[in-house]
Amino acid sequence: MSRVAKKPVTLPKGVELTVTETEVKVKGPKGTLSLGKTADVRVSIADGVANIEVANEESIALGGTVRAILANMVAGVTNGFERKLELVGVGYRASMAGKDLNLSLGFSHPVVFNAPEGVTIETPTQTEILIKGADKQAVGQTAAKIRGFRPPEPYKGKGVRYAGERIIMKEAKKA
Repeated sequence: MSRVAKKPVTLPKGVELTVTETEVKVKGPKGTLSLGKTADVRVSIADGVANIEVANEESIALGGTVRAILANMVAGVTNGFERKLELVGVGYRASMAGKDLNLSLGFSHPVVFNAPEGVTIETPTQTEILIKGADKQAVGQTAAKIRGFRPPEPYKGKGVRYAGERIIMKEAKKA
């Protein structure tokens, strides 16, 4: 069996894991997440620990994937996930208007992004965007969509980048 699937997922206090015929639900202080269940992978709960069991040899990798997703769901409903984006460039700004994120990215028009369900967006300063949520995949996908409006360019480094992202700069053309 997969080494990842062998590791049990410990459930902290305040987190409930329920297994039904079709899905696995994790409920905690930050929200509720669900995962569709497959026939080859079984999830069992005993003494505050969730164990993954695989039915046959062909679905070993799927067992590890389900265990990793389940561990991320437990971490998300207890602590939550967050991604930080930075705007680099003259005149690049971000502001919130209700649930909409207004971005000035050097285009002739402002870019308006509506936050998806379960994800909250904050702008602590005009050049920082903070994306928070319980679902790791939704937080990462939202950050990638916002970054995709103006990815960092390699000559001056202007654009939307992840916090701490290093951009490899190119040398300008010589005459």
